[in-house]
Amino acid sequence: MKNVHYSDYLQLDKILNAQQPESDLLQQPAHDEMLFIIIHQAYELWFKQVMYEVESVNAIMKQPELNDNSPELQTVVHRLQRSVTILKVLVHQIDIMETMTPMDFLDFRDMLRPASGFQSWQFKALEARLGLQFMQRHGQEYYTSQLRPEQVALIKQVESEQPLISLLNQWLERMPFLDQAPDWFADYSAVYRSSLSEKELANLQGFESVFGENTDSITSIPADHAATGNNSGSIRQLSPRACRAALFIMLYRGYPMLQQPFQLLNVLLEIDEQLSTWRYRHMNMVHRMIGTRVGTGGSTGKDYLKGAVDKHYIFREIAQLTSFLVERRRLPSLDKETEKRLGFLSHS
Repeated sequence: MKNVHYSDYLQLDKILNAQQPESDLLQQPAHDEMLFIIIHQAYELWFKQVMYEVESVNAIMKQPELNDNSPELQTVVHRLQRSVTILKVLVHQIDIMETMTPMDFLDFRDMLRPASGFQSWQFKALEARLGLQFMQRHGQEYYTSQLRPEQVALIKQVESEQPLISLLNQWLERMPFLDQAPDWFADYSAVYRSSLSEKELANLQGFESVFGENTDSITSIPADHAATGNNSGSIRQLSPRACRAALFIMLYRGYPMLQQPFQLLNVLLEIDEQLSTWRYRHMNMVHRMIGTRVGTGGSTGKDYLKGAVDKHYIFREIAQLTSFLVERRRLPSLDKETEKRLGFLSHS
């Protein structure tokens, strides 16, 4: 067995010599450019790691069968939770970036044109891997316009593959408990209707559009169904059956069999929350640094970032289900056979 040296294993010669400030090359030294480079290099490394985790999760979710009480589902949840922790680090890195003042940034900003964080193909590919569709993107007309042809090809390849949210839809549709308790949804619908105040009755239209039993296909939800929480007006990615399964998991998550499935749904919401927080912090930082000026890559700066903050929610259809929850004491009772299955009890 060969001896492995720390520096060689981490290829530190490559990493530590990968910072070449433009201000040094132009002999106009700008101290904070080194910080700017290192932070963005760290971002790209973390994007690579999150992509690595999500790709492994997708490979597991693609299996035709996935036991909800198996190490594989635990692995899916664990790796997505790791991704959430990494995304939190990305948010906190903005604190370091903000030690740079606007004047510090102006010392080298114009030397970077047209380089821009907008050219991070890894982040765009990550969004696509999770399930952000082209039609859902803000600024569709130029989101790949500044990338190199090989980078565009990589993103298009990812977009052609089945994303995590589609795999989630298939997994939810396979959940057997809705078939084993066929009367449950009708009972729950009645309970939900009775729980609404007079001012909330408009939610019934949204309830039917999300869960309607007459169709199990993935169809578009009109933008005027804002009461459901889905105000994007885009093509939905979770079918009515999948939404009913997700609702069932949320409502009865106290049963042992549903604890891991609930953790999966919850961690996906955390991913959306952290991505949104990162975009929001980035937007505010850009406004602090350059005000209303355009980005170095030619985007509208803060305005573009605000559009992405408002629109780029990948797991919105899971989040919207909270509009349709009721108190535990109102939940319809499950039949004994379903309770046994959910509680790992024997059938003797």
